[in-house]
Amino acid sequence: MSAKSFDAIVIGGGQAGPPLVGRLEAAGMKVALVERKFIGGTCVNTGCMPTKTMVASAYAAHLARRAADYGVALSGPVGVDYKRIKARKDKVTNDARGNLEKWIAGMEGCTLYRGHARFESADTVRVGDQLLTAPKIFLNTGGRASVPNLPGVNDVPYLTNASMMDLDVLPSHLIVVGGSYISLEFAQMFRRFGSEVTVIEKAPRLTGREDEDTSAAILSILENEGIDVHVGAGDISFAKQGSDIAVTFSADKPPAIGSHVLLALGRVPNTDDLGLDKAGVAVDQRGFVVVDDQLRTNVPGIWAMGDCNGKGAFTHTSYNDFEIVAANLLDNDPRKVSDRIEAYALYIDPPLGRCGMTEAAVKKSGRRALVGQRPMTRVGRAVEKGETQGFMKILADADTGEILGCSVLGPGGDEAIHCVLDLMYAKAPISTLARAMHIHPTVSELLPTIAQELKPLA
Repeated sequence: MSAKSFDAIVIGGGQAGPPLVGRLEAAGMKVALVERKFIGGTCVNTGCMPTKTMVASAYAAHLARRAADYGVALSGPVGVDYKRIKARKDKVTNDARGNLEKWIAGMEGCTLYRGHARFESADTVRVGDQLLTAPKIFLNTGGRASVPNLPGVNDVPYLTNASMMDLDVLPSHLIVVGGSYISLEFAQMFRRFGSEVTVIEKAPRLTGREDEDTSAAILSILENEGIDVHVGAGDISFAKQGSDIAVTFSADKPPAIGSHVLLALGRVPNTDDLGLDKAGVAVDQRGFVVVDDQLRTNVPGIWAMGDCNGKGAFTHTSYNDFEIVAANLLDNDPRKVSDRIEAYALYIDPPLGRCGMTEAAVKKSGRRALVGQRPMTRVGRAVEKGETQGFMKILADADTGEILGCSVLGPGGDEAIHCVLDLMYAKAPISTLARAMHIHPTVSELLPTIAQELKPLA
């Protein structure tokens, strides 16, 4: 069978794939896009968009239950219609995916192949009965939930972040195994929908990559809403108990008994079934495609973008990968991965926005540093909104004034963090933030005040 020739092949329709196809097609290239399931990848279909839609529903229920705190009287108890919540979530996802599909269909120079792509050689892939060849191939295959081989795990009907999106009944008791970003988002969400929720984490604290004060504040937020949290869990095992699931996690405590179990124990890249060995593409011990600072693999003509390259596990890092590849290929603009600053959010309520280094990382670096911190109880906008959990913290280099990092755990923390992140990209010193005039009343207005009150980091 002769292969069909293209100027470029993009494998995977996630956050980096379609925009790259758009740029390549606009530059006059003939492009093949291969997607084995849904256009839009994790973000549109099982990640950011559907979950944040559900977070919004959960927030509405939570706020309604607090109506009396704001002097608002409701005629009866607050309930949720989970089928309507799911229908709203499905509409948001389907609309977003549909718009992407229409955009791709309108590209005259793009051919969309539905199926699983596997390498036959460094410039040829097979999709079903079709052979495609191109001098440039871009991997954007994403990742999936990790399911460790824990005792009994395959004997129970566990859920992952993806299968949670298909759940059409509200769990009476959801057990969440894992204590990081995805797990905590689901834990609070379903607690607000009315489920009993238990979180089991093997590490000694939640969100282990954060500073200890951040982890403690997050724990407090969850426990204040009636979520049962167990950290420092021992060996975890699963077993059916009638129609329920028993999760054993401690020799000193009884097992948690729940109607549903969510496994949120990390992610693995979708690279094990691509035939990368036939192309000679190198992967690391965890299966991530090895790339350089411009996202090139060890094989000339093959790039890797998004979650499959281990350079980030977020929609924004995937999209930035596209921007880096396009800038180098099409714009003569030598952008690189090492230029970006780590930034992300945890979408519990209130959300955590994070950028740059943590306090622990700064201490480990040995730099003389300054730190400023303010609890949300001393932020007027938070007090006015009745949302005073959390705090803000800024770190700066004591010798150069360089802003090293920031955490905003509180109302609008996922938005307010960009005040600091953008200054870091501009390489502006902490004095620039200290002299800025921010709008009152906002959460962000206290960032300059904190910048004026920095003290040596002990």
